[in-house]
Amino acid sequence: MNQNTDMQKNKLMGLKVSREVLTKDLIAGLVMSIVTVPGALANGLLAGINPVYGVYSMIAGTTVAALFTSSVIMNVDSTSATSIATGDFLVGITSAEQQGYLVVLGILVGMWMLLFGLLKLGILVRFISNSVMTGFLSGLGVLTILGQVGDITGYYSEAPNKVFKTIDTFLFHWREIDPATFVLGLITIAVVILISRTRFERYSFAVAVIGITLLAFIPIFESVLLVGDTTEIPRGLPMPNLPDLSLIPKMLLPALTIAIIALVQGAGVSQSAPNPDGEYPDPSGDFRGQGAANLSVGIFSGIPVGGSLSGSTTLQTIGGLSRWANIFTGLFAAFLLIFFAPFIEVLPLSTLAGLLVVVGYSMIKVGRIQTVWNTGPVPTLVFIVTFIATLFLDLQVAVVIGVVLTFLLQIYRAAERVRIERIIQQEGGSFIEADVPEDLPSDEIVILQPIGSLFFAGTVEFEEHLPNVGDAKHSVVILRLRDRDEVGSTFIRALQRFAAKLQQGDNLLMLTGLGQHVRDQLEKTDLVSLIGEENIFLAEPVYTAALEKALVAANQWLEGVRRTGV
Repeated sequence: MNQNTDMQKNKLMGLKVSREVLTKDLIAGLVMSIVTVPGALANGLLAGINPVYGVYSMIAGTTVAALFTSSVIMNVDSTSATSIATGDFLVGITSAEQQGYLVVLGILVGMWMLLFGLLKLGILVRFISNSVMTGFLSGLGVLTILGQVGDITGYYSEAPNKVFKTIDTFLFHWREIDPATFVLGLITIAVVILISRTRFERYSFAVAVIGITLLAFIPIFESVLLVGDTTEIPRGLPMPNLPDLSLIPKMLLPALTIAIIALVQGAGVSQSAPNPDGEYPDPSGDFRGQGAANLSVGIFSGIPVGGSLSGSTTLQTIGGLSRWANIFTGLFAAFLLIFFAPFIEVLPLSTLAGLLVVVGYSMIKVGRIQTVWNTGPVPTLVFIVTFIATLFLDLQVAVVIGVVLTFLLQIYRAAERVRIERIIQQEGGSFIEADVPEDLPSDEIVILQPIGSLFFAGTVEFEEHLPNVGDAKHSVVILRLRDRDEVGSTFIRALQRFAAKLQQGDNLLMLTGLGQHVRDQLEKTDLVSLIGEENIFLAEPVYTAALEKALVAANQWLEGVRRTGV
């Protein structure tokens, strides 16, 4: 029974599936396309471009990603984050030029992702701290909401920033808000929220779009702008385009920024949604799959795409089982574009803006913010700085600040956690932990074991916790370094200084529990010759064997000192 179940799960990993699974995926793909096409159009609006480009991303990106990602059920699509970033990088680009920039941007994003995947850099996403990601995604959520103020009020402020545009609109130009536009946007938000609280939650966007669009034909809403009033929706499928190579230098850094944003979001899918075989996907494999998807998106001038946690969850909820669910989603999106393009043109802009307000709110995870806030002052500070940077600075600058803060936080935490414990052997041979003496006592054996990272930042803390050598005479310090696969040059320099201080007072330093690689590092840096080959004890299978040998040697040395009186 279990073997049959395992075989069925393994079959879901590839494209060769049973007719039953294919049928379920066909239905799931149809429902998914109906549910997500409105969001795709809204993402195009969020990027400040023709909304149809968001559907192009579904057709090209979702379909291609399904063939190559390590995650079987990962839904890859344009997200609010990638759409906001795309819009920021297209500021000042005319409508006629936007398509050319999108082609280059998508291809470059795909190339960055493929490079990260081929270099197996998926492991790096674990170094992006929760506080940084919470601040960044919360900031993007607020920007998503504030970015809809113009379309949802009918007044388009000329203030330089989304925050200032909102303040300018509601404090200084509230009389110029179009009531019909504002009311229709609020109704859209209310409808989505109400339906989301029922068992028909997954259809909330589709129902809101269809219902509010019909409502917009009532004469009192004639002042409401429609999609067709601002742009023309092409009939038919997107055509492939060649990139303008002259745009590559200008879009290289923006593409890297979007790639990082998308990959970090996609890593959330990799880490939270196991494959049918029960194993978690390889993040680097997902990098490569998203890279292939963006190459396709670029060729067909869509918005750059990334793994969507909400989309992946929705697809599983409506019955998606294999890669075919995402493939059918993309194919049905193409069908809807071909046969329902005229309907897209009569969509009210305030309705799409209302959808994005709900999306933006969903990006602000109150629970995650509370967790960061309650963890301590350092994560809270990192969250606040990242959040403010996202609101007021270019996204690529905010990403850099977030990444730098992440590594500074790692260094700070590693250094903060470094301590030294003293180990004392009792009469029965067992070992207990004790406090490290402030001053090194004379004529004693002191066993010390560092706890925490011993790389450059941690080494400073390590040195501060070492006992003061002072006037100590004829003491042996045994430094236990078991389970250290490697040490940095800063730590080696600290050992050299400590050994020299000990030798000035006729004291001895021994190192025990070393791995062979660490032993080789010490030899290459002349530390072995300084300490003495006889005072270094390699780790052995028995956990305390090296320490016990060092203790025997230390006692023999002390006895020799006492006999000679030196």
